Amino acid sequence: MELFDPATPIQPLIDPVFESAGIHVFIKREDLNHPHISGNKWWKLKYNLEAALAQEHHTLLTFGGAYSNHIYATAAAANASGLQSIGVVRGEEVLPLNPTLTFAVQAGMKLHYVSRDDYRHKTESNFITELEARFGRFYLVPEGGSNELGVAGVASFADSLSTDFDYLCCPVGTGATLAGLIRGWKGTGLVLGFPVLKGGDSWTSEVESFHPQHDNWKLFSDYHLGGYAKTTPALDHFMRRFESHSGVPLEHVYSGKMFYAIYVLAAKGYFKRGSTVLAIHTGGLRPKN
Repeated sequence: MELFDPATPIQPLIDPVFESAGIHVFIKREDLNHPHISGNKWWKLKYNLEAALAQEHHTLLTFGGAYSNHIYATAAAANASGLQSIGVVRGEEVLPLNPTLTFAVQAGMKLHYVSRDDYRHKTESNFITELEARFGRFYLVPEGGSNELGVAGVASFADSLSTDFDYLCCPVGTGATLAGLIRGWKGTGLVLGFPVLKGGDSWTSEVESFHPQHDNWKLFSDYHLGGYAKTTPALDHFMRRFESHSGVPLEHVYSGKMFYAIYVLAAKGYFKRGSTVLAIHTGGLRPKN
């Protein structure tokens, strides 16, 4: 199943910081793969969509916060695949709906709000049974698309990447994208993950649950800059400078923090001189129109 052309470009990042560090940095522009199912979202949904259709489901159900890129992308992907969708949203309904949820509703998604306390039980069988009693039969996609099929989808993308790089970098939310890159990339270099939530070291066990046999990766958990969707004046300044110099748009939740971390690590001399770095821009940007 293909909803877009996956042949996104790889472009160099030219910057005095990298020149001083003696490294070559490139961006894989996955933010350009689709206007609504952008970046890593498609790769995590691809095989889940195929499974839902093969099992003759008519409805997808998934979870996320009120500003969730995953809710946004799932609504778009379900609509494009001829499926209905339900979004279980953490927290109370707030009107008017924000742009994320407005788009989801316009794409045909039915929203179901649950308290933050109830949301913590979203993976428990009793909670799922209650949802089935309310909505009927559905295909469940976990928050962030983080299941075996989601990881396998990212792994298929990773398998298409060049093996010539010494470092492969991605932001980390639920851990599925990092897990898929570790599994699928055939390069001999190191896969670096940058958690965007506090307590990012807890993702080690999540990643290892998909790859107990791999040791070609490392987490840098000190660059969440306050936690999920939080920002700082330093990050805001960095993003303005980055976009002005590179022409590549960023968002402050995922890729902005990853690129900020890469610059800091380069300035500190973390990367071996003469090495090459490929950073995956995982999307999350929204159309301006």
